[in-house]
This record gives sequence, C-alpha cells and structure tokens, in this order.
Amino acid sequence: MDNWDEVRTAFQVARMGTVSGAAEVLGVHHATVIRHIDALEGRLGVKLFQRHARGYTATEAGQDLLRVAQTTDEQLQQLEGRIRGRGSDVSGELLVTSLLAFAPMMVPALKSFREKYPDVIVRYLTDDRVFRLEYGEAHVALRAGNAPQEPDNVVQSFAQQDVALYGHREYVARRGMPEDVAALTEHDFVGHDDPDNRAPYYRWLRAHVPFERVVFRSADSRVLETAVMAGAGLGFMGTREAASHPDLVQVMAPRDDWTAPLWLVTHVDLHRTAKVQAFLSHLKELAGTGSAR
Repeated sequence: MDNWDEVRTAFQVARMGTVSGAAEVLGVHHATVIRHIDALEGRLGVKLFQRHARGYTATEAGQDLLRVAQTTDEQLQQLEGRIRGRGSDVSGELLVTSLLAFAPMMVPALKSFREKYPDVIVRYLTDDRVFRLEYGEAHVALRAGNAPQEPDNVVQSFAQQDVALYGHREYVARRGMPEDVAALTEHDFVGHDDPDNRAPYYRWLRAHVPFERVVFRSADSRVLETAVMAGAGLGFMGTREAASHPDLVQVMAPRDDWTAPLWLVTHVDLHRTAKVQAFLSHLKELAGTGSAR
C-alpha cells in the first residue's frame, strides 16, 4: 500500500458514509475524495464501496481494508500526541490520567497549572483501565497500589492516600455509631460492585463484614460517594475528599492497612520534556512532596 492519503480517504468515506462528509473532515474538495476512491479501487482491483442514493457502504473487501486503516489512523494520532509533547515550550495538550476517585485532587491541580501556563490545553482521562503511556495515550499517570512495573516508564513516589470510613450524619443518627469492628456487621454499606476489588480497604471490609451487608453497589466512585451522602450506608472515602462534605461523620479513622501509595508515572521518552517536568513539579509542590523513585 503506497498511498496512505487514498487509504485515509477511504476510511473517512466509510466512517461518514458520504463523499461530502469525508471531504469536510479531510478539508478537501469532494472531487478529490472520489478520485482517491477510484484510484484505490483501480490499484487493488476490487470494489471497496457500494454506491447508492444515500451514500457509500463498504463491501467485505472494503471492511477488511478499513479495519487496518482505522488501527493505523489511531496509532498515527497517538504518535502525533507523543511528538507534540516533546517540545521545549510548556504549551499544547497535556494528557493526564488517573482513577476517577482522584479527581477532587487532580482537577484543582490541573486548573492552577493552566493558570500558570495558559498555553496548555488539559485533557484529563479517568478510567479503571491502565492507559498505555508507551502508545502515547497519556503524558502523566497517577496510579495507586503497588509500584507500576511496565518497562520504559519512570515511576516516582508521590503520596499516600488516607482513607477513612464515613456515614452521613442522618444515617449515623438513625442507625447509631458502631462501637467496635464487630458492630459493623449490623450496618449497611456502600461499596464496589466487584467483590474481589483489590482496594486495600475493600479487602479489609471483606475480612470483617459479609458481602451481603454491602447493600448499595456500583463500579463508579461518583455513584458511591453520592450514595454515602444520601445516607444509603457507610462507605470509604479519601479524607481530603470527605473534608469538603460537612454532613459526613467519620465512623472509623484512617488505618495503615487501608492506605495505598500513589505513584506518578511517565514514559521515558517524554519524562524530560518541559511540559511534563513543569506539571510534575507543580503537582509535587501542591502535595508538599518531592520524593522520587
């Protein structure tokens, strides 16, 4: 395949379904789109599209080609993101990823970073999956738990996540304050939907309270926080996050075995760029830590 422009054009025609739609995305004249499709089909000796009144539909051969084209297009976009991150200026996109639970800490940090460097565009990605830094999916990742071991990543110790057990004051007034760990079995809990969740506080809970007592379950930390605030049961929350909710009552103070170390992770190719270094320094300054591993 010696002409990527033609393949990219075919990919956009398949994605948009019309020549005019593809032309708009690519920023070219519709005649250029038709010429590229005709040339590609002529070179391959097969029809890639069925033409009809509503537009273009990929044939079986077209679908095979376009699956490869989509993967290539995504990889080129990721490469572009990595290349842009190598500049000497603190500008352009900054891609940061973490679990959603860390948003109360990360959003203010990203906001103040943009105030210091207004030429930066922040993209904050939250998901349970691990973003692949080697593929350019993010410039900086904040991760919890054991130190990440992926090759070619730079891993820096950042902070500890202090977690305590909380309940809404109305729930505590209605159900009472547990006097000890044994009394927890008489209470309702808000927790992760996965009984095998690896968070240290959920492992502790499984060891002391039957999973049946987790009566409100979700995989979304925003839902769990809202449920605790609504009085659906007791739930775990970071102390920094809980401090912003005056109606929460701390039922059990943070424990060492509930605490998870936090790590800042960058790829070796981007670690020394001005943008990444500026953000790492800013984040450490806000957290009051400069330790590294």
